[in-house]
Amino acid sequence: MKVNYLFPHRFKKIGWVILVLALILGGISFFTDYRPEFLNVNMPALIFEEITGDKEYFSFQKDNLLNEISGMLIIISAMFVAFSKEKLEDEYVAKIRMESLVWATYINYAVLLFSILFIYGLSFFTILVFNMFTVLLFFIIRFNWQILKLNNSIANEE
Repeated sequence: MKVNYLFPHRFKKIGWVILVLALILGGISFFTDYRPEFLNVNMPALIFEEITGDKEYFSFQKDNLLNEISGMLIIISAMFVAFSKEKLEDEYVAKIRMESLVWATYINYAVLLFSILFIYGLSFFTILVFNMFTVLLFFIIRFNWQILKLNNSIANEE
C-alpha cells in the first residue's frame, strides 16, 4: 500500500529513544522543579496583561528553556513513533492506525471535557499542558497494543 504521509520505518527507533529520554527529562523537570542554570535566557514574549499600569504587548522575559525543550522533544519524537511506517504496512495496519487515531481523539477530548467540568485554577492549566501530548501518547499506546495483538494472533496461527 502506497502511503505518502508516513515517515520511513527507521524514524520509529529514533523516535522511541528520544521519546523515552524526553519523558524522563520532562518528568524530572515537572516533579523536582530542576532548572539548569545554563538554560536561563532572555526570550521574546507576548504579554497579555497589564504591567506597571501600562499595557505591554511585547517584551523580553527571563525563562528557563528546559520545559520548552522537553515539550518539543516529546512532540517531535512522539510524531516519529506514531507516524512511521511499519515494516509491513498494509491495509489492515492502515485500518488499525486510523481506528487508533479516532480512539485517541475520543479519549483526549473526554479527559478535556472532564477537566473543564471538574478541575479549576492552576490544576486546570496543568491538565491543559498535559493534554497537548495525550492524543499522540494515547495513539501510540493503542496502535502498538493492536499491532502486538495482531502479531500474537499471527504467531498463534502458525
